[in-house]
Amino acid sequence: MAKFELKLPKMGESVAEATVTNWLKQVGDKIEMDEAVLEIATDKVDSEVPSEVAGTLVEILFNVDDVVQVGQTIAIIETEGGAIDTPQENVAATAVEETAAAEITKSIDTAKESVTTIDFSDSAKFYSPLVRNIAKEEGVSLEELEVLEGSGKDGRINKEDILNYIKERKAKFTVPQKETKTEEVVSQPKASASENQMVATVAPVSVNGADEIVEMDRMRKLISKYMVESVQTSAHVQSFIEVDVTNIVKWRDKVKGAFEKREGEKLTFTPIFMEVVAKALKDFPGMNISVDGDYIIKKKNINLGMAAALPNGNLIVPVIKNADQLNLVGMAKTVNDLANRARMGKLKPDDTQGGTYTVTNVGTFGSVFGTPIINQPQVGILALGAIRKVPAVIETPEGDFIGIRQKMFLSHSYDHRVVDGALGGSFVKRVAEYLEAWDINRDI
Repeated sequence: MAKFELKLPKMGESVAEATVTNWLKQVGDKIEMDEAVLEIATDKVDSEVPSEVAGTLVEILFNVDDVVQVGQTIAIIETEGGAIDTPQENVAATAVEETAAAEITKSIDTAKESVTTIDFSDSAKFYSPLVRNIAKEEGVSLEELEVLEGSGKDGRINKEDILNYIKERKAKFTVPQKETKTEEVVSQPKASASENQMVATVAPVSVNGADEIVEMDRMRKLISKYMVESVQTSAHVQSFIEVDVTNIVKWRDKVKGAFEKREGEKLTFTPIFMEVVAKALKDFPGMNISVDGDYIIKKKNINLGMAAALPNGNLIVPVIKNADQLNLVGMAKTVNDLANRARMGKLKPDDTQGGTYTVTNVGTFGSVFGTPIINQPQVGILALGAIRKVPAVIETPEGDFIGIRQKMFLSHSYDHRVVDGALGGSFVKRVAEYLEAWDINRDI
């Protein structure tokens, strides 16, 4: 028998860690090659970790809600035959690391004896061993933990939650080492009645015989957090412009059948709009920037975020990398691929990273226009309204007349800290000009 170390795989250049959300296999279960063993979550995407070998799961090294670094061993799988999946030259180093780890653990245990013990049996909530250790070492009382809202499954407090709380507490308050449980309670800011009520109502309950309180899922909590932070960070301002897209509608109706037959892909309006937005960003690079404190970062690549609604009602923003380098066929294939994988929950963490500007199609749900919230740290987002048949004045050399045209609104939200009205308005106007000048005889 040989043992294989299942490690957290690399999930993208900007992803360094992930949270364990669910173990699909338990100790003793048989595992096939490429079969999913556990589910993990990053800030943007949920995904599965498959096994690289077939065998039996013999050890699980992390619990649900634990944060794991890329490259860390998360489980041990026993395989039949073959050598142990650890290079021989690393065996001695591993032994040294284990010895050092044992010494560190002993030192930690000794240190813990000097810290007042918290009786977690007084609580009905679950706290992982990691959270308990951090609480003991940092002098966080059980009363504080009880009112702290967790972002993990079922409201559990994870490592990030307690570390963020400790950081904020140190910044705002000077908390003496607690000598007794009573003194610690007095030294902490008193929890409000609403906070206590939130802790008490974790599970869905019926209110007044008709209402129900349901806790947000992990993704909804993240969306809520990011949206509030964006509004508090950026000085949002909007510009609106109406666009005549009659030529685009006619052109698409004319070529979509041949396009699908030749490419095996549906031609929607989205890749057309994405192509035009990428072109306008090259004209106005001041919109393709991000903000880092007092610094402006000018992006060399044009990576377009494409807001996509998920079947469960949540939202995700996959990114079209180097969008300005794609022709319409490549854009259509990329848009369809990202949209399909988003709906099936198959996006990789790297698929949602690196966006420099975002487009959202509010017209999908019949909205004429909207005021979208900027995807930080970007400085702009464009909302595409519904395309409608409307009466319009048509100017000709022979005079004006009323005709039926296909029109839509573009809603441009931008960050007034770094983008003034001239730039924000000129950019969306350029997008409109490109759309209205669409060549109805364009080849595909």
